[in-house]
Amino acid sequence: MENKLKILGFAGSLRKGSYNRSLLRSATQLLPSDTTLEIFDLSEIPPYNQDHDNNMPPKVKEFKTKIRESDALLIATPEYNYSVPGVLKNAIDYASRPYGDNSFDDKPVAIMSVSIGMLGGARAQYHLRQMFVFLNMHPVNVPEVIVTFASDKFDSEGNLLDKNAKGFLTQLLQNLSIWTRRLRENKTSSV
Repeated sequence: MENKLKILGFAGSLRKGSYNRSLLRSATQLLPSDTTLEIFDLSEIPPYNQDHDNNMPPKVKEFKTKIRESDALLIATPEYNYSVPGVLKNAIDYASRPYGDNSFDDKPVAIMSVSIGMLGGARAQYHLRQMFVFLNMHPVNVPEVIVTFASDKFDSEGNLLDKNAKGFLTQLLQNLSIWTRRLRENKTSSV
């Protein structure tokens, strides 16, 4: 299919054995046939400094370019202290700056998370949705993908084993594809 949607994915965890990074890699195997997924590593994005707004660090420039070139975004986030991890918030701050140069503007986005416990991820996803309002993004609402008790759902190589989690992730990716195309058609028909 020539008209494949380009999804850019990134995880709000830098840990080598991160379950959220593993979930993102699992998504590459469950994509609809009309999409591609590129994973961006946030580890080289420095701490946000407003002094750099007019001369962004190279990795931030690359991140902003990849966001703009993508049709949609896929974010995998852990939850730290009932909220979004600092590394993810930092990347979002950089990519939305300086004022008037928000690379997230008008982007469709899907969120997913993994937790070693029973609840982690839901509150981080909620806080991301709040950010999306200001950033003028278009989140997929269902399904909410929160993989709980991660050590039971992934093998030692980081492969997602859980059939239910795979089903929800597959549906999220399908919905992101449908939502992205619908938003694109609406934009085209209103011009």
